[in-house]
Amino acid sequence: MDELSISLPVAERIYRLAIEKEHEELFRKAAKLIDKRIKDYSASYAYKDKQDLLAMVALEYATSFLQNEQLLSENETQWELKLLEMDRTLDVQLKD
Repeated sequence: MDELSISLPVAERIYRLAIEKEHEELFRKAAKLIDKRIKDYSASYAYKDKQDLLAMVALEYATSFLQNEQLLSENETQWELKLLEMDRTLDVQLKD
């Protein structure tokens, strides 16, 4: 494991992280995406401080994550049913 120490600006604060080197680009893109969403929210909503905006972004991404998790689970269930159907079909064919 090749670790790298980086500093990322998020919501006008710097966060130091130790990450795997191959994930650096992903973390940097994520930080930029969070800052972009904060900027978008700040243009559309009244807020007291950046914490309010950061909470809104966190809620948006957590909701999106949960929706994707649910879709993935539904897709896995559908695939399992299809595989079981194929397995039964093969069993019938092999018994003939």
